[in-house]
Amino acid sequence: MIRVRFAPSPTGPLHIGGARSALFNYLLAKKNGGKFIVRVEDTDRERSALEWEENILASLKWLGLEWDEGIQVGGEHGPYRQMERLDTYKNYTDKLLEAGHAYRCYCSTEELEADRQELMEKGELPRYLGRCRSLTEEQEKEFLNQGRKPVIRFRVPEGQQIVINDLVRGRVVFDSDGVGDYIIVKSDGIPTYNFAVVMDDALMNISHVVRGEEHLSNTPRQVLLYQALGIEAPKFAHISLILGKDRAKMSKRHGATSVVQYKKQGYLPEALVNFLALLGWSPEGEEEKFTLEELVQEFSLDRVAKNPAVFDIEKLNWLNGVYIRQTDTERIARMALPFLQEAGLVPDDEQEIDWDVFLSQVRVIQPYLVKVAEASEHFPLLLGEEVTFADKDTLAVLRDEQVPGVMESFKQKLAQLEELEPAVVKKMLKSITKELKLGGKQVFMPLRVALTGKTRGPELHDLIPVLGVSTCTNRVNSSLARANQQ
Repeated sequence: MIRVRFAPSPTGPLHIGGARSALFNYLLAKKNGGKFIVRVEDTDRERSALEWEENILASLKWLGLEWDEGIQVGGEHGPYRQMERLDTYKNYTDKLLEAGHAYRCYCSTEELEADRQELMEKGELPRYLGRCRSLTEEQEKEFLNQGRKPVIRFRVPEGQQIVINDLVRGRVVFDSDGVGDYIIVKSDGIPTYNFAVVMDDALMNISHVVRGEEHLSNTPRQVLLYQALGIEAPKFAHISLILGKDRAKMSKRHGATSVVQYKKQGYLPEALVNFLALLGWSPEGEEEKFTLEELVQEFSLDRVAKNPAVFDIEKLNWLNGVYIRQTDTERIARMALPFLQEAGLVPDDEQEIDWDVFLSQVRVIQPYLVKVAEASEHFPLLLGEEVTFADKDTLAVLRDEQVPGVMESFKQKLAQLEELEPAVVKKMLKSITKELKLGGKQVFMPLRVALTGKTRGPELHDLIPVLGVSTCTNRVNSSLARANQQ
């Protein structure tokens, strides 16, 4: 069975790169009837915080990436926080020491820095030079008597090729002589990433490791640990970096970088998931809009690209707009409510809101939203007895010679309507063009300007029923008066 994992470090919010890695793991598991596991790598005690753990888990749930096993869910391979697994790591550390695959290192920071500088001066890559590789018991005792606390290093075999058959990148070869003996347990007894992740993956029976390509350089160290422990390594797949449109690594200057920021701006989770899936993976056909269930059916690692993915915010916005237009208005209204309340456009007390009226208002602006947060920009159009004109040219539309007749006909016909429904209003507006023998633009443009102050916006037959007879009449009268004053 395929078993994959997403193992974030709770040192900050879930960012876009992490969310994409989680998504690819989820899709791989679900496509193949496997298990998606979420665990927490919290050995960075200075930076790890429960707040960030909660943010990450909540963000995964918001995206719809529910996990089968792990933190908050449980399972037979727990615990699922690394700091709760220290005894397990110690047992395997002892085995590596006993077998000679690891040793205690007492080098000081100053000694290591001197070696690093010397290597760099020679034009060589910094690595550990093996000062403590062959210490005697007496030497170790002397270091301990000096108060030195050892780290534990893995003894990297010399002259060995480390071959990784990566499911995305193909065959990648590393030379063990360029790795250097690396630390697997710090002086405080806390395991380093490369050791803990191997033990967790091995003991949780992880079959495939799908992660960002920045981890590719860690892979030879991890493969050597698997070999030393006599454990079969999982299959690796390193997915490409995410770059901004300027081809620089994704950062805050390219826009929001965390999932929660997109949520706060009013992006729909299904739109973000759809967009993330297309960052480095391509479907077989031309279709770009997929539900999570459709992505599960379509996904395969062999269509994941080696080249960096480009984060195109315009494409995300386009997708989000499509999803907003196709989403039930009740849901969009619920999402828009806090933005509108914050802007003071609707009452803070929901009981004071006429929900039927509110839904009809949101329905009018829904087709024009790219992000739900934009509701507060469009909603004022639906409020008040007067409008604000976009500019002088817009106001000038109301001085055309046919306008007085159009407005008088509109007010009369509007007052006579028995039903204020979009279909009825649409029929009424067409009747004005016929009776006055005018083109559609000569009727609809001045009406739109009089009712909204803009030359573009919602369909008039949708807007007028929401505004109501009284507001429409008052807006027409006030708009005409202002046009005549100029």
